[in-house]
Amino acid sequence: MGPSASPAGHFVVLYFAAAASYTGKTSEHLASPMAAGELFGRLEQLYPGIRARVLESCAVTVNLQYINLDGDDAEGARVLLKEGDEVAIIPPVSSG
Repeated sequence: MGPSASPAGHFVVLYFAAAASYTGKTSEHLASPMAAGELFGRLEQLYPGIRARVLESCAVTVNLQYINLDGDDAEGARVLLKEGDEVAIIPPVSSG
């Protein structure tokens, strides 16, 4: 099973850049279903401090489609993360 293949009843979270550094992982599987709006809270439970240090400035994709999780009424917060979905946490990157 590759890093993006999820076990039954789970979805995969892919971590990039600062998110990978903070978690010490490039991916992990979380139980589904879960509303996307609950994802940052769950990650904060697993990795205290990640919301303020990493997640608040990240882009999030679900199955390669960007979703908006900014604000309590964000449209993306209502997306249901289902078994087999792929979620990417993409911090801003600087180049120079």
